[in-house]
Amino acid sequence: MYEQELKRVRVEDVVVQTIVSLINLAGRKAGLAPGTEDERDLAQVKLAIESVRALLPQVEEMLGPDAPKIREALSQLQMAYAQQASGAPEPEKPAAEPEKPEGPGPAQSSGKLWVPGQ
Repeated sequence: MYEQELKRVRVEDVVVQTIVSLINLAGRKAGLAPGTEDERDLAQVKLAIESVRALLPQVEEMLGPDAPKIREALSQLQMAYAQQASGAPEPEKPAAEPEKPEGPGPAQSSGKLWVPGQ
């Protein structure tokens, strides 16, 4: 049965599956998925990136419309690696704008603040 399966498997399929597996594993090793922050291992991320970069040109033409998606995932990994390797803090989400109180503020309601048109 195993022999029959090997007859159907193509090397290109194994290379593509390896690329996808490396990208997914590197994402975990970069701590990008929630709950994987304690799994960070930059040496593993670098090895995965370099491996994908070596393998991707071998099968890129066969990927068709999936090629840009894989390239984008590789780019995201490279950026995460560069950021973590340099020690730069991760980009923060923009802070929510503070709520503005309704009505006039204290200076305006005291009559000491001139407001045009009022």
